[in-house]
Amino acid sequence: MANEVVAHYLDGRLIKGTCLDVDPTRPTCHIRTDDRGMVQVLLAQLKALFFVRSLGGKPGYEETKVVDATDARARGASQIEVQFADGERVVGLTTRFPPVRRFFYVIPADVNSNNLRILVNRSAVENLGQPAPAMG
Repeated sequence: MANEVVAHYLDGRLIKGTCLDVDPTRPTCHIRTDDRGMVQVLLAQLKALFFVRSLGGKPGYEETKVVDATDARARGASQIEVQFADGERVVGLTTRFPPVRRFFYVIPADVNSNNLRILVNRSAVENLGQPAPAMG
């Protein structure tokens, strides 16, 4: 099954399309775009690869940055807060904290996020930690 993805490059470029061959242990993947055909992507050049529900996104939607205590996705996962060098902040779940690999996956905290999961390039991260507990 093809995944809809948005590749965010370190230099600010974006490529949107579908991808079948993402493997964080390999240096490249391929994205089929509507306008440019098949594009080879070097993972090291990416800030992150966003696996999305829709390539159109959810303009104006404000994501929650708190993992719901009843969220079944949190079982066996650790909460993580990623601050990218460009200022973007992502809060979600990961299978291992702290991540030890160059590329690691984050599942967004917001179950209604357009992002299903994010493959993060650790070299694009300015700060990595666990989010502060939600104040009740």
